[in-house]
Amino acid sequence: MTSPQAPTPDELAALRRRYRSERERRVRPDGPRQYRAAEAEFGFYAADPYADEQDEREPLRDTVDVAVVGGGFGGILAGARLRQQGVERVRLVDKGGDFGGTWYWNRYPGIHCDIESHVYLPMLDETGYVPRWKYAPGEEIRRHAVRIAQRYDLYADALFSTTVTALNWEEGSRTWIVATDRGDTFRARYVVTATGTLSEPKLPGIPGIETFAGHTFHTSRWDYAYTGGSPEGGLTGLAGKRVGVVGTGATGVQVIPMLAEDAGHVHVFQRTPSTVDVRANRRTTAADVGADRAGWAAARRENFLRIVSGETCGDDLVADGWTSSAGLLEKLLPSFRRPDDGRDFETAYETADAAKMNEVRTRVERTVTDPATSEALKPWYRYACKRPTFSDLYYPAFNRSNVTLVDTADTHGIERVTEDGVVVGGTAYALDCLIFATGFSVGVSGVHSGSLPVHGRGGVQLLHAWGQRGIRTLHGFTCNGFPNLVQMGSLQNASSVNYTHILDEQAVHAAALVAAAEDRGALLEPSREAEDAWLATIMRGAPDHEWFHAECTPGYYNREGRGRPRGPHAYPHGAAAFHELLRRWREESMDEVLAR
Repeated sequence: MTSPQAPTPDELAALRRRYRSERERRVRPDGPRQYRAAEAEFGFYAADPYADEQDEREPLRDTVDVAVVGGGFGGILAGARLRQQGVERVRLVDKGGDFGGTWYWNRYPGIHCDIESHVYLPMLDETGYVPRWKYAPGEEIRRHAVRIAQRYDLYADALFSTTVTALNWEEGSRTWIVATDRGDTFRARYVVTATGTLSEPKLPGIPGIETFAGHTFHTSRWDYAYTGGSPEGGLTGLAGKRVGVVGTGATGVQVIPMLAEDAGHVHVFQRTPSTVDVRANRRTTAADVGADRAGWAAARRENFLRIVSGETCGDDLVADGWTSSAGLLEKLLPSFRRPDDGRDFETAYETADAAKMNEVRTRVERTVTDPATSEALKPWYRYACKRPTFSDLYYPAFNRSNVTLVDTADTHGIERVTEDGVVVGGTAYALDCLIFATGFSVGVSGVHSGSLPVHGRGGVQLLHAWGQRGIRTLHGFTCNGFPNLVQMGSLQNASSVNYTHILDEQAVHAAALVAAAEDRGALLEPSREAEDAWLATIMRGAPDHEWFHAECTPGYYNREGRGRPRGPHAYPHGAAAFHELLRRWREESMDEVLAR
């Protein structure tokens, strides 16, 4: 790829002013409160359209070795790695009707992964599966989740359409009592939480949303009974229908071209445009990815991780938009990892970022023929402010006569919903169907949100303990006072764009912790000194991203313009270094979490 011309200092100053102006157009005084949960009178938006009628069953009162909360890839990988360690009774519990997590819920038309499937789909080496596309469709990903679950016999004790409502440690029996919304109160000697963040749909808090008389649903609960068709298209039920789509993030970018093929007319209501880069999806063969070599998938995903982390890694095996963007930054910022001066670093970062964003905006100009639509689709913010998207179909969809872009930035979003449609800037748009592609409520599920209360030794609640002393973990997995509890997620460890790779490394670590505790007849619990030492480690060298997110356009990355909370939340040296740290720790220091 040819690197775009870097902007001059004057151009960079003008760009800063433009970014600031565009941000102010979109900041809302209600911030994150502009959204509402899909519950109570809006609960139908979160209902499960895919599960069979819920089977009646007697509440469980038994005991398992490990309870895993969550049936997405995090939970499935934890279960599989525990099986590899010889753990017999592993029970996964999930509110969905089957395994898959976000890939169980999201089955909207056009759904694909935005990470190459040969690095995104976990356990390819172990299952012998080779994805058929560079970017796998959602159903292929969901079926792979099921494949892993079947391979490791995770269906045997699984509980579906079930939500864990409480975890309580019982000191006398040294077990966790797991309560659910189906009346279960079973015991588990260990608990692994893998609740994820992409399962609870959120809705915009638009006045009058409950008055709409047409058909409406959220993209994560797609209503094929109404639209017809499948994730591959053929939405014949929308013929002649006026369809409105709210949301132009990763979901909207994939859904909108599919709707444009079959609906009578599509109105796209946009507050902030996404960056939409080249996808270039294509069929792949085993030979294309070197799948004839042992360990090919592990090597490929490690290569991807190191490149997107800004490390020099020889050949780029994936060679896509993610790795080319990382390569651009590395080329323009030779001191990216070791800035000598904060302001110089900021300017250099902006220079590389502006070059990339100019490339994206140029792509819009060259693709979208209507000048006003083209201008409204251009993203005016820094590349890392919002999750990048990839599509070869999105921008061309706006050249169709049956697609209208309605920019809502000047009114800070849709003004109101009426019985007949949507009002923006005083203009009413009549609709038969209103679809919300508004994403998920991040951080509202699981132990970190309070929706799943966890009481450890002495009845102390986890969030109460953190409220008093601050968040304290060892490597993000274990906590003093909460024996035999292992948490998976992004808190106080390290993350990256290919989150399934992160989850698999976490699953390997979680299973190793359980196996070591079992082997030595010990409780799994770090000391307070170990927690404090880890906190000190992640504080050293923690980057200050506050200035960056404070200037970003509103989105879930910066809590809708309010910025990220301060404090050390991640290992500062990247995921590849963190994984190596965990491997060394398992070999040399496992004893510090094993207490008799």
